[in-house]
Amino acid sequence: MSTLFSHFFQNINQISPLESNFTEVLEAIALKPKTLYFCGKIPQNVSKNNRSERPKVVAIVGSRHNTRYGEKVAYELAYKLASHGVIIVSGLAFGIDSIGHQAALDAGGTTIAILGTPIDEIYPRAHTKLAQQIVETGGMIMSEYGPGAKIIPKVSFLERNRLISGLADAVVVVEAAVRSGSLSTATHAINQGKDVFAVPGNIDNPYSQGCNKLIAQGAFPYSEPDDVMRVLFPEEFIKKRRKSKRLAGKNDVETAILAALSEGVNCGEDIMKLAKIPAEVFSQSVTILEIEGRVRSLGANTWVLV
Repeated sequence: MSTLFSHFFQNINQISPLESNFTEVLEAIALKPKTLYFCGKIPQNVSKNNRSERPKVVAIVGSRHNTRYGEKVAYELAYKLASHGVIIVSGLAFGIDSIGHQAALDAGGTTIAILGTPIDEIYPRAHTKLAQQIVETGGMIMSEYGPGAKIIPKVSFLERNRLISGLADAVVVVEAAVRSGSLSTATHAINQGKDVFAVPGNIDNPYSQGCNKLIAQGAFPYSEPDDVMRVLFPEEFIKKRRKSKRLAGKNDVETAILAALSEGVNCGEDIMKLAKIPAEVFSQSVTILEIEGRVRSLGANTWVLV
């Protein structure tokens, strides 16, 4: 343990899952933990639509021996989600885990590391500085094993996977071999009723075989961050779809007029210049849109969306 990080361990906290709105979801999993030990801050509920809600959480897990492809996918996903206020949870391991944590930090977001070791033993030691950054930026290091606890590593690391999936609303497996511990996390997630995504990969790559197997068994194939965002924030995507439909015309000219109006360009002359539409074509098209009830004239060749 580094001297730099040691002062955090002077403030090790312990709670039962029911003592926090954030961790009470662990009461519903198999082999629920009796006590949780942590350094840092437990995330608080967020205010949304005049309601207090638990923040969205996504687990990003995968191989310790990731490829450049896996690194790119994990980083972009974690960065996008964290930028949107989603908490990233993983296991602090080499490879995909640490990439997800670092991307969340780079995005100015919050990330949580679940240890398979006692709370006062950062593993791997090479990630002590990463653990320090997680705590210092408002995140949390957590374990169900108290200071000095005796563990059986092969058992404890597999057991902690149920906590990673248990805290998450969705789990994304980026790269995994057929016998990867990440598949253990995915199995726990499935048993817990969580959404599981897997990144498809080259069938010749041993670290994609686990993901391809998950997809064959029914996991959602992951292709872009929006795949996960749609599950977490369905209302936002419904609104986007409605807006997109609202701004779609029967031809390119109508679509250009509707798009300009949606951006606050109301003057017909400005719309014609912006969209490079001849006056006679604009006049004909905007008249049709008005008849259809999609735009309304304010007079003096100014228009608004209906």
